[in-house]
Amino acid sequence: MLVALSILWGGSFFFVGIAVREVPPITIVTLRVFIAALALLTVCRVLAYSLPRKPEVLRAFIVMGLLNNIIPFSLIVWGQTHIASGVASILNATTPLFTVLVAHMLTTDEKLNANKLAGVIIGFAGVATLIGPAALSGERSSLLGQLAILGAAISYSFASVFGRRFKIMGVAPLVTATGQITASSLLLLPLAMVIDRPWTLAIPSGETWAALFGIALLSTALAYLIFFRILSSAGATNLALVTFLIPVSAILLGSLALGEQLAAKHFIGMAMIAAGLVAIDGRLLRRKSLKAS
Repeated sequence: MLVALSILWGGSFFFVGIAVREVPPITIVTLRVFIAALALLTVCRVLAYSLPRKPEVLRAFIVMGLLNNIIPFSLIVWGQTHIASGVASILNATTPLFTVLVAHMLTTDEKLNANKLAGVIIGFAGVATLIGPAALSGERSSLLGQLAILGAAISYSFASVFGRRFKIMGVAPLVTATGQITASSLLLLPLAMVIDRPWTLAIPSGETWAALFGIALLSTALAYLIFFRILSSAGATNLALVTFLIPVSAILLGSLALGEQLAAKHFIGMAMIAAGLVAIDGRLLRRKSLKAS
């Protein structure tokens, strides 16, 4: 299931890479969350789940939708108009690095320790390696695209911390996913109408429609179902391992289907980010310490 989830989420960068050729970013994000919301609402109905109506829960859905869907999805799609899908997936893998920092600032039970601090330093050194000279040269569009993906990772990190309150509220994980994605679609529909005026756009090709349905049904709706299945059966720590696998599937799909080529600095940066995540996770280091003793 972990491999399947990494392919689905890695595939989202591939699907976006196809869709951005013909469809504006806001419309892509709107279609993604709207179609996914319809699918998840159907699943909830089949499984006899109902969305809560308490004002505090509805407000939390809206905030979660902004942090976990609208802001990061929009930044990723816009960023991919300037950089390759493989690079975007590597930068998105920094989400746990930012989550460690956000959790340290906003929670009382997830403070930085030596391993986490070392992991953050190594991981951000990897980001610096990956971005490379673009930060100092005239490659403004590439730099802005990479910064947009990092902005998405920061938004995801705040969503991870904010999302902890749904367990306290007694909201089931599937209902949380459905509620936030439904709130996102309701907020984005009027925005897309005003900004992109989709009725004025050319009708997308069949390939683009396939990518749009792929990112909505596979990389969002189905991915959420697998996500919560892993969460309930293997726990959050094991689930975090998907971060290591997403760039692999995204790079392979981008290379084979989109003809994207990554430079050596991208793979070096990815290796450093992965090393940082290993340090943050801590389990591999603990196993080595136990064997040594």
